[in-house]
Amino acid sequence: MGRLDGKVAFITGAARGQGRSHAIRMAQEGADIIAVDLAKQIDTVPYGMATADDLAETVRQVEALDRRIVASEADVRDYEGLKAALDEGVAQLGRLDIVSANAGIFSNATAEELTDEAWNDMIAVNLTGVWHTAKAAIPHLRAAGGGSIIITSSTAGIKGFPNFVHYVASKHGVVGVMRTLALELAPDNIRVNTVHPTSVDTDMIQNDALYALFMPDLPEDQRTKDEFRGRMETMNALPVPWVEPVDISNAVLWLASDESRYVTGVQLPVDAGSTQK
Repeated sequence: MGRLDGKVAFITGAARGQGRSHAIRMAQEGADIIAVDLAKQIDTVPYGMATADDLAETVRQVEALDRRIVASEADVRDYEGLKAALDEGVAQLGRLDIVSANAGIFSNATAEELTDEAWNDMIAVNLTGVWHTAKAAIPHLRAAGGGSIIITSSTAGIKGFPNFVHYVASKHGVVGVMRTLALELAPDNIRVNTVHPTSVDTDMIQNDALYALFMPDLPEDQRTKDEFRGRMETMNALPVPWVEPVDISNAVLWLASDESRYVTGVQLPVDAGSTQK
């Protein structure tokens, strides 16, 4: 018997990385999945974003677990398109119980050098996109008699980091969304929480732009993952450079399950102790 048997989860940014991991982990515990992803590039993002093929691979892996999945390309910045994708998923799967507002982007620049375009893209995806996700889901969660919304924030939603002012602002912003929704939706038995990962071993950190930021003293051909590993270890209290997507998925799973039935309005760090440094 799975911890999510009979439940349906809506996951944004599901084509790869943490989103795919969340879909697989919840499917392993019995959930059916509504998966969306932009599956296109945003110009201000300095690494290759997920593709339609990545989303198809998420579908393949969930179906291999003998779970149902409804997947579509949708942009969290476009409320009507996102709502249509979710509504179709609920029509096919019958209900909605869990929301993982996971879609997000990353880029870096000093505040002085940051362009308006990069700022606007970051806020639109990471903050407005979370609001759109919750807004589209609330009627379905009410119809199901309650549920759980889990918003992916970051250690940058707890503390500041230089070179990431737009990212930090967006990840602090979703905490405000969470705290407000936790109060608004509690009478409907809808719980709302945030998870706060440290660096996670995905394309969001494993890319040339971040390597250049953390290893400016090295020539490009020496900016390797192993060298990056050593530098990133200094950010965490535990002796690890980053965590794996499944580590975040396990926290999301707990918040999605009835094991956390009285947990709402909390910030859950999965950060290897980095916010204590």
